[in-house]
Amino acid sequence: MTLKQLTISALLSWFVLPTFAQDTQENPLKNELDSVSYGIGLNVAQNMKNTGFTEINAQLIAQAIDDVLKGNPALLEQGAIDEMIRGYMENMHRRKYEAIIQKGASFLAENKKRPSVVELPSGLQYEIIQKGTGKNPASTDQVTVHYEGTFLDGSVFDSSVARGQPATFPVNGVIPGWVEALQLMREGAKWRLYIPYNLAYGEAGTPAGIGPYETLIFEVELLSVDK
Repeated sequence: MTLKQLTISALLSWFVLPTFAQDTQENPLKNELDSVSYGIGLNVAQNMKNTGFTEINAQLIAQAIDDVLKGNPALLEQGAIDEMIRGYMENMHRRKYEAIIQKGASFLAENKKRPSVVELPSGLQYEIIQKGTGKNPASTDQVTVHYEGTFLDGSVFDSSVARGQPATFPVNGVIPGWVEALQLMREGAKWRLYIPYNLAYGEAGTPAGIGPYETLIFEVELLSVDK
């Protein structure tokens, strides 16, 4: 059911109207329309807060609503609005995880100084634990690997080794850091990969417990290339 399809009485049943703590404060809700208006405002504000907004210019929100209802010209074009809100929310999200971003960047900056570590132009870093002598996979090939993934603190978040069951998947079906590394490896090789967040699970992370902007470490053993 849409908002337009709801009666005023049904709308009111959604909202729990506030009881003002101070008896001396006059209740501004004088009639049904006031209550509905305030209730809609509460819902909008709660949705914004849940999305991550912690501050907003409420007066301009009220002006925008008023402009639409009265048919006044908008102060901004819709395309500009969409782009602006998207950029603002992306920056807001990034600021929330700035400490994790900096931790990953600092780790990679120090890690690449070690003689055994190779850094590729993409930012992917790796070191060879064991050389391979078999085939190089192409991006369209399927491979079978053993792997173990850890966070920077060393805690394991996934391991085919622990499960005792290798994983088989198409090379181009995994995160970008793996796609790049696998095509450089040969069958029998075992590498340790240091993957910046933009080549891992990015700014979103995964529902399985990998947070946004996480730099990850994988030990990957390429068991076979399955054409």
